Formats: sequence, structure tokens, C-alpha cells
Amino acid sequence: MPTIYLSPSTQENNYYVTGGTEEYYMNLLADAMVPYLLSNGIQYVRNTPDMTAGSSIRQANAGRYDFYLALHSNAAGEGNYGNVRGIIAFYYPTSTNGKRAADIFAANLRTIYPLPNLVRTQATTTLGEVAQSRFPAVLLELGYHDNYEDAVWIDGHLTQIAQNLVLSLTEYFGLPFIWPMDPMDGVVSVSSGTLNLRARPSQNAAVITSMPDGAPVRAYGRWQDWYVVHYGPYVGYAAGQYLRF
Repeated sequence: MPTIYLSPSTQENNYYVTGGTEEYYMNLLADAMVPYLLSNGIQYVRNTPDMTAGSSIRQANAGRYDFYLALHSNAAGEGNYGNVRGIIAFYYPTSTNGKRAADIFAANLRTIYPLPNLVRTQATTTLGEVAQSRFPAVLLELGYHDNYEDAVWIDGHLTQIAQNLVLSLTEYFGLPFIWPMDPMDGVVSVSSGTLNLRARPSQNAAVITSMPDGAPVRAYGRWQDWYVVHYGPYVGYAAGQYLRF
């Protein structure tokens, strides 16, 4: 199952015209993403507000991730303060998967942003979280926090934006999108042998590990007859007919 590095903004001095900061709202957005990440089996490591963009990059590059996602909001340049709107998905120009992910994010965000023609992708070599990441990366500028309409949109649609971003991640990783459910604790129930925990909801998918009868699991989402479950340090799909809740 994929693991991402999630990097909400650490810019505590970028103020929203409606109150609050970029750091505050992007961390709220990251919080809102967590139930959807869990229900879709996407594991994550997340920076903390006391970090910087630089230390976030270093922490990510010291590990092994399938994707780096940076969450930001934008501000207009001098002379245009409050007058610019839109969303930009930045990617590194030579990263094929970064561009593919940026295109997916942009396409899905157009379905929820009030001005879809102002959602675009852009290659960059100057933004560290894109240029310095060892992994495919996208930095999202989710509207302009110095613009009243954008600030209100972000504040009022955090859950919808979070759903949309995780939907894009599932599309990028080739996974079905699964809505969160109340987590359920259960056990493996097989008459003999073990139950395979798989990387996709298919009997032909790669086996992550095998779980013995009676093994405790926690389920976070359901796709048809499969559950996304945590078993110790492992996350994957388990056939529902062999689980007891």
C-alpha cells in the first residue's frame, strides 16, 4: 500500500484576510484528510507546525515514500493584493509522475472550485518541496488567502477539499476511492491456514502478509466484499467473508 509524506504549510506569518494563518488552515485541511487516507489504505507521515519547508524536505528525503504532497495557499504580488484567485498544482518539469499527479489534482479540483477555469498546473524548478524531493511531488496552492472569496471558500469547504485531494491520490495510485466508516475492531476467521492481506481488492493482487486465525484487525473502509484493515504494522485489503466483527 502506498505511503505519502504530507506537508501542510508551516508559514505561520501568512495571514488570511478573514483571520487565521496559512499554517493554521492547511493543518486543518491535513486533519480533514486523515479519515479518508485511513479508509483508502494510504499511509502517511506528516510534518509538524514547528518545522520548516526545509526540515520537512529533509525529513521526507531521509525516508522512503511513494509521493510528497505539500498543502499551501497563495498570495498575490504587490499591487494585486486581494485581486487574484485560482488554484495552482506545481510539479517538477522532468518528473513524469509529478506532472501526472498535478494533472489529476487539477482535474478533480475543477469540479469543486467555484472558478474551474482558474485551476491550472505549472512546472517549477524554484519551489523546494517540488524541486528537492526525492519522490514524485506536487505543491498545491489552494486559492489566495489575501482574497476574501478564496479565503471564505477554503474555510467553508475543508472537508470537501480533503475528500477531493484523497480522491486524486487514489486515482494516482490506481486504487478505488472508499468513503470512511466508523472503525471496527475484528478478528480473522478462517477454518484452516491463513488469510492474505493484499495490496489491491482482488484475489490476484500481491500479498502483503498473511494473518492467522484469530488475528486482531481494525477496519477503516469497505469496498464491495473487501475491507481496508490494519494488522499490526501492515495495511491492506482483506476479504470480508473471513473477518468477524
